Amino acid sequence: MMYQTIRYEKKDGIGIATINRPEALNALNSTVVSELEQVISEVEKDAELGAFIITGEGRSFVAGADIGEQYPMDVAAGRKWGQRGSALMRRIEKLEIPTIAAVNGFALGGGCELAMSCDIILAAGPNAEGKGGAKFGQPEVGLGITPGFSGTQRLPRRVGIAKAKELIFSGKTIGAQEAKAIGLVNEVYPPEQLIDKAVEMARSFTANAPIAVKYAKACIDRGMQMDIDDGIAVENELFAMCFATEDQKEGMGAFLEKRKEKHFKNK
Repeated sequence: MMYQTIRYEKKDGIGIATINRPEALNALNSTVVSELEQVISEVEKDAELGAFIITGEGRSFVAGADIGEQYPMDVAAGRKWGQRGSALMRRIEKLEIPTIAAVNGFALGGGCELAMSCDIILAAGPNAEGKGGAKFGQPEVGLGITPGFSGTQRLPRRVGIAKAKELIFSGKTIGAQEAKAIGLVNEVYPPEQLIDKAVEMARSFTANAPIAVKYAKACIDRGMQMDIDDGIAVENELFAMCFATEDQKEGMGAFLEKRKEKHFKNK
């Protein structure tokens, strides 16, 4: 499918969606949101994918939601827009396969919320001249609104309640290294290495048994919404279900036979 504001490509079981609206710093308007919804529909249906990466074109990941579109909204329109954006972020979060946000520049407001909907966030550090790099923040209160695409819910879950309140109440922007220090970002790389490192990480996921990776993600995500005893019960059940797969026999067989190559079939 052809898109106006997104480039989507697949290679070796990895999908990469690049938000391509650099003239607006990749801000999320209704067209971008609609096309992201379509991309996620493709990803949800694609049994060949083992990982999914989201990044941005140019010097921005996503600089936020489009203010020009939001300015004239009333309560009803604001509610509808927030619900739509939150639903999109939740669909990304609930993808069965691992997801990586490769943040190359501004990830503010809706951009930070988009990044947080992914399992892993990788960020670009400053360039050789000490300029640029990823910038994170939820600056909505300075615009007279709250975060609207679930930022008030995901940021505390990632960095803790007190730090999330500080960032959201102040609306301040932080760089890649500070984002890593507070647990928002997994790793920071030189800008020119960012996508290669994201693909390298994705390949480290796809090299393993696909069903086991999906089950492991489900155990973590579902368990984090439960008390520990219920979470352990989920793990016990999905662990047991692995033994119904051909990939379990292949993985353990390779170990017992002392062979490095493994031929997982996603079955």
